[in-house]
This record gives sequence, C-alpha cells and structure tokens, in this order.
Amino acid sequence: LTCRFGRSSTSHPSNTWVSSHPGLHRYMSYVGAIDQGTSSSRFIVYDDKGKPIASHQEEFRSIQPKEGYVEHDPLVLLQTVQSCIEKVAGQIDVKKLQAIGITNQRETTIVWDKITGKPLHNAIVWLDTRTKQTCLEISKNRDEFREICGLPLSPYFSATKMRWLSQQIKEVRDAITNGSCMMGTVDSWLIWNLTGGKNGGVHVTDVTNASRTMLMNLKTLQWDDQVCRTVGIPKEILPTIKSSAEIYGNISEGPIKGVPIAGCLGDQQAALLGQKCFSEGDVKNTYGTGCFMLYNTGKKPIFSKHGLLTTVAWQLGPKKEPVYALEVLFNLISSWKFFLDFKLNSI
Repeated sequence: LTCRFGRSSTSHPSNTWVSSHPGLHRYMSYVGAIDQGTSSSRFIVYDDKGKPIASHQEEFRSIQPKEGYVEHDPLVLLQTVQSCIEKVAGQIDVKKLQAIGITNQRETTIVWDKITGKPLHNAIVWLDTRTKQTCLEISKNRDEFREICGLPLSPYFSATKMRWLSQQIKEVRDAITNGSCMMGTVDSWLIWNLTGGKNGGVHVTDVTNASRTMLMNLKTLQWDDQVCRTVGIPKEILPTIKSSAEIYGNISEGPIKGVPIAGCLGDQQAALLGQKCFSEGDVKNTYGTGCFMLYNTGKKPIFSKHGLLTTVAWQLGPKKEPVYALEVLFNLISSWKFFLDFKLNSI
C-alpha cells in the first residue's frame, strides 16, 4: 500500500485520469492513496500489480494575510480530499477497494474543537515564518532538543506553530482549558474526519509525521515529556502516535464507506519509500513546492554535525523496527513559487 506513494509515478496530464483498459482490472483488487499537498489534493487508485487505474486532483489557494504568513483553510483541505475520492469512486468498482493510505504535507499544523468538529484557526503551513520570535522565547540555543528529536529549533516545525496558536488565539486557549482542543498535522485532521469526526473519529498520527513536529523522541517514538513541557504543549491534545502501516480506522461515510485507512506517511518519507530506497545508503530527491533530499540511514538515527535533519523514514507495522533518514531542504523553489503567487494575486 505505502510503496506507491512516490510522486513521480502518478503524473497525468489532466485532473482526472482513468485507465483506458478497464477490462484488465475485472478480477483485481485495489488500494487507494490520498495525497494531500501544499497546493493540491489528489486521490489515486492502484491495482494489485501496483499500476494506477484512476486518479483525480484538485488545486486550492493558500491564504497569505501578511508577509511571512502562509495558511490553509482546513475545511478546504478536507473538502478537496473528499471530492477527489468521490470523483474516483465513480470510475471504479469500489467493492474491490481493499484499503487506502494517506500521504500529506508535513509540519502544517491544525487545531480544532472535538465537540463541534470545527477548526479553531486556519492551518499554519510548513513554510510559514511567523514563529521566529516564538523560537527565541523557547530557547536561545537552536540545538536545545536536537539530541531528542533530531531537529533544530525552527519556525519550520509544528511545535512552534502549536505554541503560537495556544498563546495568540483565544479560541484555542479556551478549548485547551475546557478539554475540547485537538491539535495535529494534516494527516491527523484527515484521519479524524474520515473516521467519524466528532462522532467517534480517531485522533492519531504516524511516526513520520510525528517526527516533524519537534515533539517526538526519536528513540521511544512517543511524545517527549521534556520537550512538550518546555514548549508548553499539553500531551493530551496531541494525537496517539502509531506506525506507518496498520489499520487506524474505517471510512465512516461516502462512496467508500467501511474501507480501512491502513497506511500513513509524510510526503517526503513516502517518496523515499515509493522510489524504492529500501536500503541503508539509498537517497532520493523530489522537486515540488520545495526540493527535498532524503538519505536512508538504516535502523539507527544519525545526528548530523553539518545541519542535516534527523527524521524517521518509516515504521512498517507496530511491531517493526523504525528506519531513519537524514534530510535536507532546498527552499528556494517554494520561496519563488509563493512570491510569484502572492504578487500575481495582488495585481
């Protein structure tokens, strides 16, 4: 299921794509993949040979209220995903769909009320830089938590976005106080809603997404008490951390109701796996909103002395050992894209 999430294998010239040979798939079973990215959402279905048979993609706009701020409407993220599923479901025999997985833009942070099911603020996107001062409030030492979480203190990661939201947004503070607040990354928001939302939705994340928050201990694969306490994030509002390959819950409604969600990886780790970088020393580059290089370091986390990020590559089952990676981001591509997008929308 998860091995087909690499971006390069699913490029089609139009928003909707269906196999021109449906008869070949008469006796096959299918798996599906939700790809929720920085500028679009997509749903792809693959046959049991790993070949894509149907796909639909929908783009959306980012919200840029001021310089350095980049936001998404969480409801738009959810609605575009649901729309893509509906479009593809109309092109296949949904009874053959055995399971779906999720890959998503990482670090982007969403906060919502578990009673109403509504977002308490727009999602703060991974490349948003509003939390520079927040980082200084936490510590003057950028490497304060690197030995624990593998990451420097930076506006890039979810923890500082979570702290900003809890300090600056009254609705978030109130929800934390009354016990109705939920925080997470995009995968958590989607899984919670797709499995029932306020009517029993499952609040989980996987180790790859959790490793990008700056709050997870790379060795225990759990939220770290020291880091959460220092940053000021109560662990009870965070999702339960699961492996990248297990059944988290079932789709609660819609054309694929009852289908299990059985895989989840952050987009760059999914690309590493999708490009078959299974062995220690394998490396991949992907080019999109940003340019990301990930290097498979095997079963032990390696802490770089040259500024590379240490992250979880995947954990393919709750009883499986995790695999780790080193990562570097070249952000020039995303900077130019969002600069041009902002300028063109301002004219």
